[in-house]
Amino acid sequence: MTTSNVCFGEQPVTIEDVVALANNEVTATLSKAPEFVARIDAGVRFLDDLLEQDGVIYGVTTGYGDSCTVSVPDNLVSELPIHLTRFHGCGLGDYFNEQETRAILAVRLASLTQGYSGVSRPLLERLVLMLNENMLPLIPKEGSVGASGDLTPLSYIAGALIGERDVRFNGEIMTSAEAFKALGVELHRLRPKEGLAIMNGTAVMTALACLAWDRADYLTRLSSRITALASIALEGNSNHFDELLFAVKPHKGQQQVAKWIRDDLNHHEHPRNSSRLQDRYSIRCAPHIIGVLKDALPWFKDTIENELNSANDNPIIDGIGEHVLHGGHFYGGHIAMVMDSMKAAIANLADLHDRQMALLLDTKMNHDLPSNLSAAEGERKAINHGFKAVQIGCSAWTAEALKLTMPASVFSRSTECHNQDKVSMGTIAARDCMRVLELTEQVTVATLLASYQGSVLRERMAGKLRETGPELAAMRASLAAEFELLVEDRPLEHELRGWLEKIRSKPWNLYGESA
Repeated sequence: MTTSNVCFGEQPVTIEDVVALANNEVTATLSKAPEFVARIDAGVRFLDDLLEQDGVIYGVTTGYGDSCTVSVPDNLVSELPIHLTRFHGCGLGDYFNEQETRAILAVRLASLTQGYSGVSRPLLERLVLMLNENMLPLIPKEGSVGASGDLTPLSYIAGALIGERDVRFNGEIMTSAEAFKALGVELHRLRPKEGLAIMNGTAVMTALACLAWDRADYLTRLSSRITALASIALEGNSNHFDELLFAVKPHKGQQQVAKWIRDDLNHHEHPRNSSRLQDRYSIRCAPHIIGVLKDALPWFKDTIENELNSANDNPIIDGIGEHVLHGGHFYGGHIAMVMDSMKAAIANLADLHDRQMALLLDTKMNHDLPSNLSAAEGERKAINHGFKAVQIGCSAWTAEALKLTMPASVFSRSTECHNQDKVSMGTIAARDCMRVLELTEQVTVATLLASYQGSVLRERMAGKLRETGPELAAMRASLAAEFELLVEDRPLEHELRGWLEKIRSKPWNLYGESA
């Protein structure tokens, strides 16, 4: 669990910390521990000593990338980082939203506070200020190949520090110079390596990975609950989720999903054998589908948090040991792999719920439920169409999600005069994953409402619904209080959008935090 603040430089930062900062639920602080202060100050002092000795340092006394062979005159060294921020100011596309931008700031701060980037404490303090004051650079989403890190999007943070980019502040868009002035704070003057240190890293893709992991974790729980509700509406066979059955194929995540569903179905007290020996795969095999993501999440988390707590710029500055280490830690291959893998597992949930929707609406398969789950009666049935169009929407959203599962990491492009001749595409993979999440949540919300409607219709037909687990019963009650049964056709767009916002706020503590 997160506390009221996240202290950078003191202990490893977690996905939960980043999400809490992104949601503006906690504040950021900077460690005052003597060893942390000494490590940061040693890097600055070592760089100053090297410059006095005419040492050659990539990106400090040389140009960038393919221009690393160009020596920078001593009198222009201080201008070099400013030019780096300026010529990378060419991002396009939509801007990251406030939550995403806060996550990006937090993740870059986590890397720089490892103490191997040669940045000063005033720079770190300025990033903490921006987070806590909610001064958020406008960062375009497009323009990063994921090595040398997220150069172009992160240039908007570096540029904001020196007053040359726009920010969201106090509900308005203004120049960062105006925002800092409103706070009574001087603009930061970038030291020789600070522009490169801010920009040359994996903060954007890793920030999106943190947010994606958090949403995916909740989605496994919500998908399990919806499957139970759909099974009830379809008069499914609860024996498909029996503990003994899953003991012989012991994937832990899959077993957990099966347990969640059988608890919702109250299987131990009321095992259910329907007239069908075997339900269709989208019900019977749901633990095997949701379980893939559930089993992968711990591995994803370890990899994301490893990247989150790494120094991932270039060169690495070991101030205490007095080493300048040139390498490629800006390469986003691990995050690219996680995001490409995660988006495929998530898209499978969209496909799962799209198939559940098809079962619920089709009278050939829905075990005597009304066509399209319409609750209209009598002659009104002829003109009412229930969830018919919503199911068409699910097909569209699912198709788009599945289309985006092509791994972005295999589309490496040689760029920047072949200096960056093999790149990760990690940021594109992360953006794809966020889009797949959005589409899958749309399908999930639609299936949630349809499954609830189906359960109400089943209860009317049977006179009494099978006794469910208490958590599912409570969720049905909350749905009943907020969703008006679809009897007469009505536009559902605003309701679907409202439920999307609701599930993203995690309204239900599904299966407990420790499950």
